[in-house]
Amino acid sequence: MPRRKDLKPGCEEYKREWAYQQKTGEDKKQLERAKARRMIDKAGIDRKNKDVGHIKPLEDGGKSVMSNLRIEDSSKNQSNNLQKRNKKK
Repeated sequence: MPRRKDLKPGCEEYKREWAYQQKTGEDKKQLERAKARRMIDKAGIDRKNKDVGHIKPLEDGGKSVMSNLRIEDSSKNQSNNLQKRNKKK
């Protein structure tokens, strides 16, 4: 579903944006991650050289709400994500 809320299903621009999102591999989880980053920025929290992580991952049903977000070093966040993926296998 396209990111813009003002587009109506069926119009040409909606179809174009939807096709672009599919081509670039954008999915619902990616849009949720972007939403989380915007929430942190709006709250005025400095996230320079940091990653916004979800305490309960989106893959496990976590949501993009402030109580489920944390700011971590990039390497720590990526390491945690890798460990979680390896445990699931």
